[in-house]
Amino acid sequence: MFLKKTPGPRTVILPDGSILTQADLPEPQTRWVASRKAAVVDAVHYGLLTRDEAIRRYGLTEEELDAWANAFRRHGRNALKITQLQRFRQP
Repeated sequence: MFLKKTPGPRTVILPDGSILTQADLPEPQTRWVASRKAAVVDAVHYGLLTRDEAIRRYGLTEEELDAWANAFRRHGRNALKITQLQRFRQP
């Protein structure tokens, strides 16, 4: 098995004790659902990916990534669901 050499860690341990690895991250061309958004936010927050790597890899804007991170931090995973956008949007 060949593992691509990457800078930085290959795994991080999340506060709930679960392990997030490079393999757990979504593919670059993906359909965005709340769990995949949360995985990217956690990867950036805990150092598995840098902010710039995430933006470049997934084709996100800085504002989009910031919005995901703020919603996740304030309201949890449910705030990342597109059907819940109105409920958690800031006035």
